[in-house]
Amino acid sequence: MLRGLYTAHTGLRNEQNRMDILTNNLANASTVGFKKEGATSQPFREVLAVKIKDSSVGLGTIQPIGHSRLGVKIGENYTDYTQGSFRITDNTYDLALAGSGFFALEYTNSAGETATRYTRAGNFTLTQDGYLVNNDGMYVLDTQNRRIQLDTLTSANIDDGGRIFQNEREVAQIQVADFEDYDYLVRSGDTFFQPVEGATLMEGTAKVESGVLEMSNMSVISEMVNMISVTRAYETNQKIVQTYDESLDIAVTQLGRVQ
Repeated sequence: MLRGLYTAHTGLRNEQNRMDILTNNLANASTVGFKKEGATSQPFREVLAVKIKDSSVGLGTIQPIGHSRLGVKIGENYTDYTQGSFRITDNTYDLALAGSGFFALEYTNSAGETATRYTRAGNFTLTQDGYLVNNDGMYVLDTQNRRIQLDTLTSANIDDGGRIFQNEREVAQIQVADFEDYDYLVRSGDTFFQPVEGATLMEGTAKVESGVLEMSNMSVISEMVNMISVTRAYETNQKIVQTYDESLDIAVTQLGRVQ
């Protein structure tokens, strides 16, 4: 009897994981450069159920009674890297990538150690010193992994190759990086990714669009429909647990009562 209770429990855990991901996607519906996540689920392997120490067939005899499924287990979460829609801002330093690739930014942790993070969020600004940064103050890097510094008193133009021109002279080129296999990227925050061991860095093929921003690639309607489906599945597993609870209560309080 408890086998079904365990199966319902695994279903509840799986639906809770799916709901957590859906709510995070919805919370970032308006986040620039956000890539939605998804979840997978996997069945437990079938196990062979047997009877042991059954006097009806002999205490030394092990009798097979068939295969048993143990419910569902949480699989891997994944990121959908498809391109989001573009929103026009007419701000020169608002950038988007049309195609495959990422912007490279210099990240500094609390210990003062620097590393490179990659993102599709191109809402950049200039500091008072002329450095091109994002909203968190992370420096945008050029093709030589150097910080980009511009003249704040001179207007700039950015072509689709990421080259920045001031006074009709090229002063920097924004790095557009890409990876051979996105399975070697892990999420760092809502819009940043970092490579892990085995990642192969290469030059991105995306074109840089100035004056536009890439928005989140998730659909609110689709996520709401999925949320309703998850809620119903969760409620179904809840009812199974309640049914088992009622059955156990009857077994303990009524069937076992001595008359």
